[in-house]
Amino acid sequence: MKVAIVNYGMGNLHSVLKSVQASGQLQQIKAEIMLTSEPDEVYAADKIIFPGQGAMPDCMAALLKSGLAEALMDGLQRKPFFGICVGAQLLFEHSEEGNTSGLGWFPGCVKRFQSTVAVNNRPLKIPHMGWNRVHQTQQHPLFAGISQNEWFYFVHSYYLAPQESSLVLGISDYGEDFACIVGRDNVFATQFHTEKSHVAGLQLLGNFLKWDGTQ
Repeated sequence: MKVAIVNYGMGNLHSVLKSVQASGQLQQIKAEIMLTSEPDEVYAADKIIFPGQGAMPDCMAALLKSGLAEALMDGLQRKPFFGICVGAQLLFEHSEEGNTSGLGWFPGCVKRFQSTVAVNNRPLKIPHMGWNRVHQTQQHPLFAGISQNEWFYFVHSYYLAPQESSLVLGISDYGEDFACIVGRDNVFATQFHTEKSHVAGLQLLGNFLKWDGTQ
């Protein structure tokens, strides 16, 4: 099994690579896990992990320039696919960050947290940074071994706003509830960083390595 971690110059990629390798060892899964910037290797992979950090306009520009956007769209149609942080945001049609168009795989947009929202009578701090609980709203194979309301690590100023409620697999609370896990068919994506989420993050990645892309 070949697993491609997509390298388009955006994200803590070596940390993601080490986390995926560690999760494979824990689950005793044999896989060739590669960090790649080559579209041909993404086309040839059996599974795709699509991480990202930074500004969405820069990320989208890098995808289009490298030719990776087309390889990702091919994978979204037929392979187990895992988006992380900005990699999840890029799956939507549009982002308020730089008025940027995404890949458009999921209907909906990416919105900015509003500092006018108050938490305990204090303005919401942006970015949302640190540990927060995740409530699973639907059953999914990737939740195996992960407790309800488990803690995961977040760093983001923008959040996922799916047009269809059926896409929402998990929510978190930051001033108000927001979607932090989305998915449909062979695609699963998280706003939080699995590679920074310790045991729970490794469990989620290990579940992905075993996943056949069906629910």
